[in-house]
Amino acid sequence: MKRRRFRKISWGTVFWIALVWVLLWGDLHPGNILAGAVIGVAVQELLPLPRIPYSGKIRPLRLLGLVGRFFVDLIVASFHVAAVALDFRKQPKGAVIGVQTRSASDLYLTLTAQITTLVPGSVVVEAIRSNGMLYVHFIDVSFQGGVEGMRQGILETEARIMRAIASEAELAEAEVEL
Repeated sequence: MKRRRFRKISWGTVFWIALVWVLLWGDLHPGNILAGAVIGVAVQELLPLPRIPYSGKIRPLRLLGLVGRFFVDLIVASFHVAAVALDFRKQPKGAVIGVQTRSASDLYLTLTAQITTLVPGSVVVEAIRSNGMLYVHFIDVSFQGGVEGMRQGILETEARIMRAIASEAELAEAEVEL
């Protein structure tokens, strides 16, 4: 009989799951904390996520720049979407645009897709892991220089992500300058 080995438990993940559990119950009771911790361990054991290899280097200033630019994009896009929604004279021209990302890494593809989706007016409708293709719906293509401007904006987001957390080898492979 083969003995089952337990996976390595990420206690940080257990903490966050327990915190969410306590917040959902709205009561900081020891039983709720314990139940949240047990659920955190159970989730990691029963529903494991695949490991994403990461060999990059975190650059704090570039990471701060990435976060700052994300907030600027968030604010600008929020005002633009509000203006589009309130302007009854103009019908926005939406489109789904295919963007071929430069990196083959699941991590950078996922982060690019998440940041793109979090900005109002755009949503990733499909991400193809095998070739690094993102299909993004934009509510108003005339914003930010049309289709090519939108495509270039997504590639710039990917480049900022890679500059913030990728290794030098990954940057060179994707032809992104530091």
